Amino acid sequence: MSKDNIIKLIQPGNVEDQLTEILRNGARCLLAQAVEAEVADFLGKHADLKTEDGHQRVVRHGHLPEREVMTGIGPVAVRQPRVRDREADAADPDRIRFSPSILPPYMRRSKSIETLLPILYLKGISTGDFSEALAALLGKDAAGLSASAIGRLKDGWLDEHTAWQKRDLSAKRYVYIWADGIHLQARLEDEKQCILVLIGATPEGRKELVGFTDGARESAQDWRDLLLELKRRGLDVPPQLTIADGALGFWKAAGEVWPKTREQRCWVHKTANVLAKLPKSQQPKAKRALQEIWMAETKAVAELAFDAFIESYTPKYEKAADCLSKDRDALLAFYDFPAEHWKHLRTTNPIESTFATVRHRTIRSKGCLSNRTALAMVFKLLEAAQKSWRRLDGHNQLPKLVLGVTFNNGIEVIAKPTDPQPTTAAA
Repeated sequence: MSKDNIIKLIQPGNVEDQLTEILRNGARCLLAQAVEAEVADFLGKHADLKTEDGHQRVVRHGHLPEREVMTGIGPVAVRQPRVRDREADAADPDRIRFSPSILPPYMRRSKSIETLLPILYLKGISTGDFSEALAALLGKDAAGLSASAIGRLKDGWLDEHTAWQKRDLSAKRYVYIWADGIHLQARLEDEKQCILVLIGATPEGRKELVGFTDGARESAQDWRDLLLELKRRGLDVPPQLTIADGALGFWKAAGEVWPKTREQRCWVHKTANVLAKLPKSQQPKAKRALQEIWMAETKAVAELAFDAFIESYTPKYEKAADCLSKDRDALLAFYDFPAEHWKHLRTTNPIESTFATVRHRTIRSKGCLSNRTALAMVFKLLEAAQKSWRRLDGHNQLPKLVLGVTFNNGIEVIAKPTDPQPTTAAA
């Protein structure tokens, strides 16, 4: 039989995804173009530099050896241009060097992979199964991250988290703080199945991770320990407003540690709690009625909508009405703060959105994830997410709050000058 009649079958495990390959080729071309543009800009900035004989001092000098960078679509081959400084030898510490910002010299993994690895941990994937998991997600060539390499990464993250936990907070101040408890899919080594998270807004409007620990979501003691630890490390000035779910033990702890701080209940959690006490047929209408409260332009209008809800649902659905009415003041606290901040203050969204992929899981992995490892993984996720957090709208209003300026219905209250006392004519 002629060899021409033999059809070569694709072996299992060697199937190539044409779409992924197209994406990789596109990524390779875009990366090459970006690096070339960067080196051209670099050479342009040094175009005026000449050697003693009048030639260009900084010039192109071929490429470094090709290497692969692991990305979210698998490995991508890259070639970095080389730049030569003709007036200095390789050992000269003052020679002009080129290092593209998009492609650091020792980069082996993109940030997407750095974020993916902690997620896999929190999903209950063991170190030994990482290669298989990465191959399934990124393609067969992604298995280059061995168990030992993953182990070294994990050890580094543990050290980074330990250092972060001991950082000095005496120079820090937060105007707002959001609090929530995050449930993990991976089973922790003890009964505490929750990560307690605090995110704060600085006077400059930037959101930062303030603190977190393992604990019980509704345990006031665990929240108290976290807040007191922050205070011991220098966070002496309490926030002006805290935002959280009403079911958290956080409120009792915050009332003890920060007694002067205002409370704002999360409207997303409250809406879910109220609707859970209503039949499904009533929920769409009730949801619209609740929205009319927290979307009202003034507190007075919100109060009217609040009263209307209570009056409408109390006769037949008293539990739903009581669930809403018990937190009335805390649900409407945001009206005493700048209107530009309302959308940030009505919910715990800064935390909810960050952990959308890892929270509220019910399936447990067979093995246990140590508390220390879980906290380090959460730390890495938050560290990556923090870089993309946007500043608060109307951040110019925050210094006013720090100085004690009051707001009514979101508008700054301008104090009127007191009338001068009339003077009497001398006798």
